[in-house]
Amino acid sequence: MKTSFFSGRRIEFITLTALFGLFVLFLYGPTITIGLLSFQGPNGGLTFPMNGWSLTWFRSLLEAQAVGDFAGAFKRSLGLALLVTVISTVISILAGFAFRRLFKGSNFLFALVLVSMITPSILVSLGVGLMFDRLGLSPEWYSSALGAQLTWCLPFGVLVMFVVFNRFNRNLEAASFDMGASAWQTVRWVVLPSIFPSVIGIAMTSFTLSYDEFARTLMTSGSHNTLPLEIYGMTTNATTPALYALGTVTTLFSFILISFTMSLLVVIAKRRARREHA
Repeated sequence: MKTSFFSGRRIEFITLTALFGLFVLFLYGPTITIGLLSFQGPNGGLTFPMNGWSLTWFRSLLEAQAVGDFAGAFKRSLGLALLVTVISTVISILAGFAFRRLFKGSNFLFALVLVSMITPSILVSLGVGLMFDRLGLSPEWYSSALGAQLTWCLPFGVLVMFVVFNRFNRNLEAASFDMGASAWQTVRWVVLPSIFPSVIGIAMTSFTLSYDEFARTLMTSGSHNTLPLEIYGMTTNATTPALYALGTVTTLFSFILISFTMSLLVVIAKRRARREHA
């Protein structure tokens, strides 16, 4: 009886482990495959079996390409993502403070935020592109694409701030006022430090959403592609593993960014714990 029980538990464990392994393989298998193929030798192709090992295709990303502009597309995507991050973070914080007190039209504005999230991305891209065309303006990554991406990234930041301020302990502000602090001093020394981890999370989310955004940039970036558009265009023309090398570099960049953000949050948590125990 006891043996049968443990045997059943063992079978369940093996089954769940196998399912989890298949899930991880399905999730990261394509990324690992692209990473391996990006290390092909100089005469390598786009499929297995691999023809030697080298860093040839990574070095080629630094050189002029016969087709595609990897360096320019990366700079545009990085610049656009940074702009979106700053604007989304600042507006989200301000919106969080504003919505702490219900004002006239707040419900309508909240619904407008939600509509922006659920509207099909390609329709937003088409609408912004048509608007710029009717106004006689040339769509560019720093204007029309910026506006289109804000309709996607900004609502996430606003909703996060709603949740943060909904759980915020107002007694901290009351204590600050009782000790003679002004409204700005309370915000500067009490509120912002308390919500700072969430602010970092909003910035991280905004950056990654913008950096990888394709649909809302498709018809708004003008004649200069961002990196996702450049990669998509290269899929119809690439005949070398340089495209895989680019995918590997961008994936590593994303992992480094995530690791940096997580490390920063850990440092902030440890510093806060030390202050609380001091």
